[in-house]
Amino acid sequence: GHLRKNWKVRKFVLRDDPAYLHYYDPAGGEEPLGAIHLRGCVVTAVEDMPDSKKYDVDNILFEIITANDIHYYLQAASSTERTEWIRAIQAVARTGK
Repeated sequence: GHLRKNWKVRKFVLRDDPAYLHYYDPAGGEEPLGAIHLRGCVVTAVEDMPDSKKYDVDNILFEIITANDIHYYLQAASSTERTEWIRAIQAVARTGK
């Protein structure tokens, strides 16, 4: 959020039953702001976004495409964290309910 002004910092919680990625305001709040249904989704690393400058993304973006063809772009804190998120989401997308 600090580099791309239209992006927001969010706290994410991954669940497998049901298979959702819920997101929250990082300042607090018990109720999620929204959720991404992961069953049957595709998640991939994004190396380049057409409307971004190189310093904006730093090779730590990934994309979730839901079964309903909704695209979500998320930015991890590091490349290691991005890999961990991708693996975890892929596992939930295959096995979650």
